Amino acid sequence: MNINAIREQFPILHQEINGHPLVYLDSAASSQKPRSVIDAVNRYYELNNANVHRGVHTLGSRATDAYEGAREKVAKFLNAGATEQIIFTRGTTTALNLVASSYARSECGEGDEIVITPMEHHSNLIPWQQAAKATGATLKYIPLQPDGSISIEDVEKTITPQTKVVSVTHLSNVLGVVNPIKEITQIAHRNGAVMVVDGAQSAPHIKIDLKDLDVDFFAFSGHKMCGPTGIGALYGKKALLNKMEPIEYGGEMIDFVDLYESTWKEIPYRFEGGTPIIAGAVGLGAAIDFLKEVGLDEIDKHERRLTSYAYEKLSSMEGITVYGPKQNRVGLVTFNLDDVHPHDVATVLDSKGVAVRAGHHCCQPLMRWLNVSSTARASFYLYNSEDDIDRLVDALLQTKEFFGHAIG
Repeated sequence: MNINAIREQFPILHQEINGHPLVYLDSAASSQKPRSVIDAVNRYYELNNANVHRGVHTLGSRATDAYEGAREKVAKFLNAGATEQIIFTRGTTTALNLVASSYARSECGEGDEIVITPMEHHSNLIPWQQAAKATGATLKYIPLQPDGSISIEDVEKTITPQTKVVSVTHLSNVLGVVNPIKEITQIAHRNGAVMVVDGAQSAPHIKIDLKDLDVDFFAFSGHKMCGPTGIGALYGKKALLNKMEPIEYGGEMIDFVDLYESTWKEIPYRFEGGTPIIAGAVGLGAAIDFLKEVGLDEIDKHERRLTSYAYEKLSSMEGITVYGPKQNRVGLVTFNLDDVHPHDVATVLDSKGVAVRAGHHCCQPLMRWLNVSSTARASFYLYNSEDDIDRLVDALLQTKEFFGHAIG
């Protein structure tokens, strides 16, 4: 990968923050956008702006072709098979809520189990809490190993014939660990459960093959993979989607409406009521084109190398605690500086032009498991380099010196 050539395609990276060249290390929260994505969204608004699936005029036809073309790109990107198995949503949160509210609430009841892990983002935890409360199902957790990883033995013990749904993050947004989704899916299926995957962190960084993984549902967001905000998708197996009822009602998701009864369109349209996020889908399609041109395998190798480099650098620093396993992690390093609140660390780093995230990262149960209230997190993407990590290390050394003097 030619990092300099890649960086040239991201306009936002070429600026100074507080008098220093920007080092953007918060891609796990939201990635930056290449010029090709920005241009694709602009072209849609400048040349093709119209509603989809409605008018027969030229602009309406162009918009519909662009929107449905983006759906085809998503299906191919995930190796998902039929395009009707791709539902456009506002993002991972909306997609997971759709599965929890439509599928789980109709399929679960007293005596059934929903299985997740303590490392889940709130978007893949709260919907299952609510589904369990609404149905009387029991919410169970696969325990974590001391380093934050999951053991297959614990998966085997936790999932039982009473389990109806298993929902697990593919890649933790705090620990960076890549979970063994294929193996967990096999165990879930042996017990008659469906497998739901939060792919918000994995889709931007790892080549996804849904036919190989054989998961039942997969959710991801566009804004973490060089696409616009407000767009994402849910993949679901056709047989399961056909069993599900919509949770939003209105225009374009209907087949026939009478005064007292209505019927729904076929999938995926029954789940896309109202005017969809057309420009977002167009931008997501452009982002997929960009990532495929760079190559997901190349991105994966690059980020594993960066993550290993950052882990070694930070874990060797005195007074720094790094969380999560050393091996099999991608895209981020989460850490704390002794006796300094992560928000203070992030503020000083920002004064040096280094952007990191600080807080509980929408993972409060995991923070309690780690025995901390919050952490700092440096996350990487295809436009980052070892030089960015060296800038982070230098800024952390200055942060340590600053607070050492302040405390002393």
